[in-house]
Amino acid sequence: MDSDRRHAAAVALGELGRSHDHRDRADAGHGLAGFAEMPEVLGPLRELLLDPGDTFVTRVTAEALLRRQDRVGLTIVASALAAADSHHSDWIHTALHDVFSVFAGDRDNAVQLCEEMFGDPDERVALGARQMHGALAEIDPVLRPVEQG
Repeated sequence: MDSDRRHAAAVALGELGRSHDHRDRADAGHGLAGFAEMPEVLGPLRELLLDPGDTFVTRVTAEALLRRQDRVGLTIVASALAAADSHHSDWIHTALHDVFSVFAGDRDNAVQLCEEMFGDPDERVALGARQMHGALAEIDPVLRPVEQG
């Protein structure tokens, strides 16, 4: 892995995230989700998740982070969800539904990760994880594993 190039890409996407055009900011959020494990992108991702100019940016960024289906992505979304107003919260919930309403296994894994985050020392993460857990519990995925019997 070329860390210098990854850093340069993350910096460029962070700059794009400050654009006046909401489409640029949405593209930046989508791209930065792939670098979510890098500490320097946490601030820009949180800002894009709570974008004051357009909730489309919120939805695209949240969906990209959730599609990672890992603790890093869920933690960032949980932190933003805890601080979100009702408009941003609605779009984060929409992204949760879009990502986790197809495969029961994906939803179940996300529920488990949220449960692990309940005890996170960052109160925003713990609160957001509880909120996400509740939203995930309401999702009835379309595809479930075939029961053997």
